[in-house]
Amino acid sequence: MSPHQLYLWRKPLSYTATICRPQSLARRIFSAALGIAAAILALAGLEARAAAQSLSETERRNKAAVEAGFAAWAAGTGSPYDLLADDARWTIEGYSLASKTYPSREAFLREVIRPFNARMKAPLKPAIRNVYADGDTVIVFFDARGIARDGEPYANTYAWFLDMRDGRIVRASAFFDSVVFNAFWTRVTPAD
Repeated sequence: MSPHQLYLWRKPLSYTATICRPQSLARRIFSAALGIAAAILALAGLEARAAAQSLSETERRNKAAVEAGFAAWAAGTGSPYDLLADDARWTIEGYSLASKTYPSREAFLREVIRPFNARMKAPLKPAIRNVYADGDTVIVFFDARGIARDGEPYANTYAWFLDMRDGRIVRASAFFDSVVFNAFWTRVTPAD
């Protein structure tokens, strides 16, 4: 391995170790691989089910509500967060600096979304790859990009598992690249 390759290899590892919860590299890699594998299996199973049968009325309604929320987000006129029930529980999975369960809509918006948006110069814009519905659960697989206040781009890929009731999100599990998020979160100071 050349010195340049060694530098590139070691830099993310040492950087990651300083911003992630303490644990072994092998465990972090295993946890990430397990999460990705679970998401792929879930998405593949839903895709096969969708091909085999049509969506129920509830599934169509839930999927349409989430897609409309994402369309509003992309247009800058709203967001999927508008669908959150007041007592919605939002869990950010993994080992990012924001990973935990937020017990309410307001707690999630206050601790994550508002500070995130305060770090952005140009708003985050989503681009959906796929949306799946199964019963009361909608899964959204998407990319999002924007420009941070320091002029650097922020780009991440997300998978959200949204449990719906009466057209509202009541529980969510969100997966994304924690290394990209942590670098952004620590590098960019929120606007006042």
